[in-house]
Amino acid sequence: METITSRLLDRAEGIEIELMDVANKQAGHVALLSGAADLILSDYIWVASLRAQGEPVVTVPHSLAVGGLMVPVGSDIETVADLPGRTIAIAGGPEDKSWIALQAFYARETGEALADRVEARFGAPPLVNELMLAGRVDASLNFWHFNSRAKAAGAREVISVAEMMTGLGIETQPPLLSWVFTEETAEEKADELASFFHASFAAKELLATDDAAWEDLRETMEAEGDDALFTALRDDYRRGIITTYDESTIEAAAAAFALMAEYGGAELTGDSTEMDPGTFWDGYRR
Repeated sequence: METITSRLLDRAEGIEIELMDVANKQAGHVALLSGAADLILSDYIWVASLRAQGEPVVTVPHSLAVGGLMVPVGSDIETVADLPGRTIAIAGGPEDKSWIALQAFYARETGEALADRVEARFGAPPLVNELMLAGRVDASLNFWHFNSRAKAAGAREVISVAEMMTGLGIETQPPLLSWVFTEETAEEKADELASFFHASFAAKELLATDDAAWEDLRETMEAEGDDALFTALRDDYRRGIITTYDESTIEAAAAAFALMAEYGGAELTGDSTEMDPGTFWDGYRR
């Protein structure tokens, strides 16, 4: 957003973005469904589960950036086979997508239920990092940018969610993070939405290729004077940049949704075991 607005990429597309600060992800959901915001950043799993309940919301992919399994300096955990008997701190709750993906991957690798073999502790992302880095838990699952901070502090990633998905047979990485809006907004502001997505992809292309574009973002990244942290955040963000959005993207998302439904259950995906075919807006492709 900082890159789009500071470089006037939105105005180049004939629109002007108004940013709204909210307290957390749930507040963003309320802002969207109440009509206070046209567009929020969330995840397509939530969109598909809402559509299964009859809510007219749709989505367009934003990023492939997801978390992974992290361990502190000196850990002897090398693979998921080393997890039984360990304690894992998890950002969010039992329906966290990284936790569901890890359980699915572990089951595919071992035939066992990971939740029965480890102690899972759930908490806020900063606390999860603090516990893992201090060695008070054996491993952690956190959001990608908190994992970047952990890497800069010396932690090691055992396996990323992207690698878990590959191990589960999903070769094209699904875009878990996505822009979400209502069908009403799609009908009334289709041109404005397309212009926003053009601006978003233009910003990501710039951030993917131009190191200088990142220098003005150090303060926003809270990485002033810390080159290791700055580099970790920049490189991990770049790994999540999505450059295309076509039918293969949607197929990968549907395959991942089926796994989330199988291992996350109704609390994550509702009563649906298959992604609603209208989840991704057909008004934009890249």
